[in-house]
Amino acid sequence: MVWYVQPPKRRKVFVSYHHKNDQAAYNSFSAHFHDGLETITDNSLERAIDSASFDYIMRRIRDHYLHGSSCTIVLCGLDTPRRRYVDWEIQASLAQEMGLIGIGLPSISWEGTGTWKPARLQDNIDAGYATWVLWSQLVSNPGMLNAKIEEALAKPKWSISNARERMTRNV
Repeated sequence: MVWYVQPPKRRKVFVSYHHKNDQAAYNSFSAHFHDGLETITDNSLERAIDSASFDYIMRRIRDHYLHGSSCTIVLCGLDTPRRRYVDWEIQASLAQEMGLIGIGLPSISWEGTGTWKPARLQDNIDAGYATWVLWSQLVSNPGMLNAKIEEALAKPKWSISNARERMTRNV
């Protein structure tokens, strides 16, 4: 008997994060999982979209960054829950029924035994749609990212929670 082990699928993902505070974490994530292990193809925004129009920004996010991605990964640091673009990117991802994964960075704010995450992400963790993992777990087990992506893609779409009002400003 011969067993063949297939390599994990290389998925296109969109990575949402607070560009000012978490750029170094994003660079490390992309270098490790996109460049090094080649387990993902990263479709993330390379620069801010310069506009005050919500509709224009959402159209750009959908058409130029989310298009072709199967999953959104949210890098959650200290100020991530306060960023409206992160909320908008999660909202657009859920509207397209993409998988959703939250990754707790070392800088994340802890409250008791839990962490402070973007509200729309937390809604979907609570609803059973989004998955959650800590950065330290991924670093010690790089294969876990592929497992989390496949887990997120297998979640039932009916459990998506996207009714929350969108953030209108950074807080």
